[in-house]
Amino acid sequence: MDLATKLVELEKRTAQHRELLLTEEAAKTALVLPLLQALGYDVFNPGEIIPEFTADVGIKKGEKVDYAIAIDGKLTMLIECKPSSMDLDLKHASQLFRYFSTTDVRIAVLTNGVTYQFYSDIDQPNKMDDKPFFIFNMDAIRRTDPPILERFKKSSFNIDEIIAEAGRLKLQSLLRVELEREFAQPSEEFVRLMASRVQQGRLTAAAREQLANILGLSIASLIRDKVNDRLTSALNVANPSPQPIEAGQSDDPSIGDGVITSEEEIAGFRIIQAIAARHVDPSRVVIRDSKSYCAILLDDNNRKTLARLHFNSPTTRYVGTFTDKDETRHAVTAPIDIYKLEDQILARIKELGG
Repeated sequence: MDLATKLVELEKRTAQHRELLLTEEAAKTALVLPLLQALGYDVFNPGEIIPEFTADVGIKKGEKVDYAIAIDGKLTMLIECKPSSMDLDLKHASQLFRYFSTTDVRIAVLTNGVTYQFYSDIDQPNKMDDKPFFIFNMDAIRRTDPPILERFKKSSFNIDEIIAEAGRLKLQSLLRVELEREFAQPSEEFVRLMASRVQQGRLTAAAREQLANILGLSIASLIRDKVNDRLTSALNVANPSPQPIEAGQSDDPSIGDGVITSEEEIAGFRIIQAIAARHVDPSRVVIRDSKSYCAILLDDNNRKTLARLHFNSPTTRYVGTFTDKDETRHAVTAPIDIYKLEDQILARIKELGG
């Protein structure tokens, strides 16, 4: 089983048990140690996973770090754990800061079993940075996460390569945070920059407020269009003919009898593909139409329905989302409203083991 598959299994475990993991020990046993095991470490070897690690010198009496990781007898990582219910904050990393300066370790991890913050000494040698260079969230595993975590596996751990990559990852992470902040609520500096490029004359307070609102909408629209363009391209490759989509097998006897897939149904399908792409390869999301409804399936399996598009009525449109076998219908005015159902669709993907 490769690392990506193991992470999916751990993601399921996290979703199932996190509300029960109210103590630090519970988080360590149920979440942290299984991740270390997935990375190839022997969690039953106290010479490899050293619990309650204490340095020889320079540390406050009685102060310990939850785990130290050793490879071939050499310390490589320090891990400090907190309860899963606790939000991580730099104030929780005081032990890591002190141990970082008194050992040769260059990687420190602060975690609550769900979120893992990876730190190094990129800014100043032998002093742990204030900001992590990589954050891994078991609640929302990105497709880029497994390749990064591969570097921390016992079999491939190379500190020089990790440190070289850490600088790039830290800058990328900081830029991502700033971009997300600008996209959510454009700063005055960003608004003024854009204003200088698209309009002439003095920027009044009213014009600035209007531009800020339009800028936020423009960014959201641009992102959606880019995603849809890529999905359209992929869909055209997979379905070069514009003829009605083949229905395939289904529990609905009306399928395959003169079914025409509308542009709105295709648009809804593309939006659900875009949402699903956060957790699965979008090629796994398939459209299967019938006279009654248009089903959006995972892995072309009618037992893995992600959603149903009820777009056949000329006056009302509904999107059905699922929990187990129960369908909940949501009224929509246009396919773009499906973005409001992102949480339900992603929850369904997790439920189906996607």
